[in-house]
Amino acid sequence: MEVRILIADDDKTIRLLLHRFLESRPSWKVCDEAADGLEAVTKAEQWKPEVVILDLAMPVMNGFQAAERLSRTCPSTALLLISVQQVTREVERSAREAGFKGALTKANGAEVVAAVEALLRGETFFIIDDSVQVV
Repeated sequence: MEVRILIADDDKTIRLLLHRFLESRPSWKVCDEAADGLEAVTKAEQWKPEVVILDLAMPVMNGFQAAERLSRTCPSTALLLISVQQVTREVERSAREAGFKGALTKANGAEVVAAVEALLRGETFFIIDDSVQVV
């Protein structure tokens, strides 16, 4: 079964790198990309992907705002937050409240793949201050 993933990040280079990492998995397909939060919501509602990866700091609508909306309109889609800044306990709490099932920095593509794997198993995946918490 093909796993559809939507990538939303305002940095085209980050989208390209994530696309490559994610599609290195045989059954994973990046169904689309978005450059801002509103575009991510629109495309997620259209594609109904299994996973949406959302950057925290995007124009038009940030990752938290997009996640809150997607939690209502696409409740079966797992949401993963990525950010250039370290994920603190406060960011984790806000991410969970917005509907994210995971959060980590953009620093390591392999960690993003591991996070998507966890979300697809129905687990959560948060890297908080460099400590992995998978539940």
